[in-house]
Amino acid sequence: MVNLRTFPDLWRRWPVTVRDLPLALLIALASAVPALQDRGTQLGDLPGRPFDALAVVAITLECLPLAIRRRWPAISLALVSLGFTIDQLRAYHTVAGAALAVALLSAGAYLERGRRTTMVVGSAAYVALAVALDRQGSTEGVSGFLTFYLALALAWGAGAWLRQSRIAEAERRHRVAATARAAERSRIAGELHDVVTHHVTAMVVQAEAARYLTAAPDRLDTTLTAITDTGRRAIADLRILLDLLNPDHSAEPRTPAVGELPALVEQTRQAGQPVEFSQEGSPAEMTGGAEVAAYRVVQEALTNALKYAHGSRTAVHVRHGESEITVEISTDGSDASASSPGGSGRGLAGLRERVTVLGGEFSAERREGAGFVVRARIPTGSVS
Repeated sequence: MVNLRTFPDLWRRWPVTVRDLPLALLIALASAVPALQDRGTQLGDLPGRPFDALAVVAITLECLPLAIRRRWPAISLALVSLGFTIDQLRAYHTVAGAALAVALLSAGAYLERGRRTTMVVGSAAYVALAVALDRQGSTEGVSGFLTFYLALALAWGAGAWLRQSRIAEAERRHRVAATARAAERSRIAGELHDVVTHHVTAMVVQAEAARYLTAAPDRLDTTLTAITDTGRRAIADLRILLDLLNPDHSAEPRTPAVGELPALVEQTRQAGQPVEFSQEGSPAEMTGGAEVAAYRVVQEALTNALKYAHGSRTAVHVRHGESEITVEISTDGSDASASSPGGSGRGLAGLRERVTVLGGEFSAERREGAGFVVRARIPTGSVS
């Protein structure tokens, strides 16, 4: 037994011709109902005629082509128009005559090529039908034929409006998708920058220190082990980010949290940077992107400390408030001259954007005398 909740999904999977067939059959069956005979469209006001074999042909031509009105709209319209012409010339006046409006609307909505040609040929065919009906004694008159033509044009116009709406919606979705892809690429680029810069900087600093430890095997072994651990962490983080570029990747990406800050601080210490770490409060249950932003702020600041103030005292303080996370990283001065605490400033610019998007505040500036300090206030979105 088919689950009613899954029926809409099954219906959408069927070919479009199968989905359009019920309407065609419904109109055909309605035309066969005795009470509805001679109740259809009466263009020309000719005296009605009883159904015969040709009436069956006319109903078939008017109704069954509606099943292909979306797949082959031009063919559907041509067949329905032929059936409608027979219907009116023979004065059957069947309910199936309503199929012409459906075919016109569908052609206006789904016909991609030859739209102008279709309108010209259709208009010429209508004029020929009007002349033929007039010669058979029609009392419709020019105004009547013109009114019916305008009604048919309205059906075509409605279809054309639906087509333009569908095209506009497709373009809107394309723009949204392109914007989302660009934002995702920017996010991944930022994550790659954070990961590569931090880990590679730590490895370079540790490798430089190892050059001077050849006379101390124990310390050299510790430094080389730290380099190996840093490299493995870098590979693991890069693998996670590269998985995001895989089209088959469906799992939620792993993102760092404030709770991983002690490991980050310890890694920086192993690279030879004296870091004092303190933390107040505990992270809220739901912080959205605030935890990731706070982690990245500390990571970037520690990376800059390794690059531009290696060996200088660095203090990291994180405070978890009721509705925000505040982070402050200060580094004592060094003799190294750099135009800014972050060198090119790309990492800090990315952090400022990330924090600002969350509604927070970010600053990175030099301290009086020497050194620099990075501060960030990041709302968590928690309701107290």
